[in-house]
Amino acid sequence: MSSLPVHNPRFDVPLRDPAWHQRLFWMIFALLLLWPLTEATEFRPSVLFEPENMKITANFIGSFFPPVLEPDLLARILRETWKTVAIATAGMVLALLIAFPLTIISTRVLSVSAISGRMAALPFVVRQIVRWTLIVLRSIPELVWALVFVRVVGLGPTAGVLAIALTYGGMLGKVYGEILESGETTATETLLRNGGSRLQAFFYGLLPQNVMELTSYTVYRWECAIRSSVVLGFVGAGGLGQELDNSMKMFNGGEVATMLMVFILLVALADAVSAFFRNRLI
Repeated sequence: MSSLPVHNPRFDVPLRDPAWHQRLFWMIFALLLLWPLTEATEFRPSVLFEPENMKITANFIGSFFPPVLEPDLLARILRETWKTVAIATAGMVLALLIAFPLTIISTRVLSVSAISGRMAALPFVVRQIVRWTLIVLRSIPELVWALVFVRVVGLGPTAGVLAIALTYGGMLGKVYGEILESGETTATETLLRNGGSRLQAFFYGLLPQNVMELTSYTVYRWECAIRSSVVLGFVGAGGLGQELDNSMKMFNGGEVATMLMVFILLVALADAVSAFFRNRLI
C-alpha cells in the first residue's frame, strides 16, 4: 500500500518576494534623490547624440587610426612609461614613511594610557591632531598637490612624487589605523601591560596578525598610484601623462592612440603584479 507524501509547510516557496515593498521604496527613494542631482549637474546624455556632436566625436576617434609605431616614438614612450612607474613607486615609498609613524601615534590600541579604558588628556589631544593631519593630507587630491609643487619645484617628476606621497600618506595612515584597530588586540595589550613599547607592541602584537591585509592594501594603492601618476603628467609632473598631453595639444591622434594602448598594458601589468602579491599572501 503506497503512502501519500506528507505536506511540510516549512518547504513552501513564497510566490512573491516578502521584501518587495522595501525594495520598491528604496528604488523610488533613489530615483527621487537622483533627479535633483542630475538637475544640479545639468546632466544631459542626449547631448552626446546630437548630429553636430556625433560628427565631432567621429572625427576625434577617427584621428586615432592608425596608431603611430615609429621607433623613435616607441622609445620615448617606453622611457616615459618607466618614469611613470618610478614616480608612483617613489611616491608610495615616501607615503609609507609618512603613514607609518602617524599610524603608530594615532592608533588607540597602541596607547598605554588607553588600556584602562580612558585615554589620558595629552595622548588624546596628540592623537586627534595626528588624525586631523591625516584628514588634511587625504582630503586634498594629488592633482591639487601637484599643481602646488609644480609652482614650487618646477616642472618634472619631483612634483608628482611629492603629490602622491602626501595624498597617499594620508590614505594609508587612515586605513592602516582602521585595520589595526579592527583586529584582535589581546596580545598587544598584554605587551603594553608588561612594559613593552609602542613599537614592540606593534611589531610583535598587531603586525603578525594584520600583515596580510596591510600588504594587500599597500600593493593595491601602488597600483592606483600608477594611474594617478599618468594623470599628474597633465599638469607638468612628467611621465607618460605629460607626453600624452603634448600629443593631444598637437592634435596627433595616432600618437595618442599608441600611448593609450601602452597605458592600458601598463595598468594590466600593475594589476597582474598586485594580484600576484595578494595571492602569495593568502
